[in-house]
Amino acid sequence: MVEPFVKAGYDTDAAAILLCEADGTALEVEEEIARMTAVLRQAGASAIAVSGSEAERLRFWSGRKNAFPAAGRISPDYYCMDGTIPRKHLARVLAGIAQMEQTYGLRCANVFHAGDGNLHPLILFDANQSGQLERAEAFGAAILALCVEVGGTITGEHGVGIEKIDSMCVQFSRAELDAFFAVKRAFDVPGLLNPDKAIPTLNRCAEFGRMRVTGGVLAHAGLPRF
Repeated sequence: MVEPFVKAGYDTDAAAILLCEADGTALEVEEEIARMTAVLRQAGASAIAVSGSEAERLRFWSGRKNAFPAAGRISPDYYCMDGTIPRKHLARVLAGIAQMEQTYGLRCANVFHAGDGNLHPLILFDANQSGQLERAEAFGAAILALCVEVGGTITGEHGVGIEKIDSMCVQFSRAELDAFFAVKRAFDVPGLLNPDKAIPTLNRCAEFGRMRVTGGVLAHAGLPRF
């Protein structure tokens, strides 16, 4: 997807490409590159390239920095997710996303800054095709649920807003959501700031989880659900 767009020199036969950058004095950088190279070789890397100039460094990075516009060349639309996971579960989550591609019948380009565990899967779809937008949204929610399952979160930097509000019900318990509301009420007593965003109501979580709420109370609230 990326190489024809930026011509960064990437190996298009590679299953994945990992960009690493060292920072420090010349000696520190040299030592760090040597350590990284040893780790990558031990892990079975098929090829390793080290930039020899600033221009080459920028060329290597151009693929990552232009991955989103590159997606626009092969898909009419894309849906960018923002889940964060413990780094040790990266392989498991990528394998899970690959399975979801089959489940939802959509392609997904995985682009991320792996150093902090923040993933940005790009779900490729065509909104003009009936049902594809809905499948893309369901695909995205499933990715976030997997992130939570492995001990991660539903957002790393993009926030919740309205788009991910149902996924808050997957990650947080009733007690935690009540605590969020208590903090919000302390600063926004009349409820004027960002109403109905970021923090889901109990009724919304109940509807998302297909549970029944009567009079604002969830039956058998002590049972773990979320």
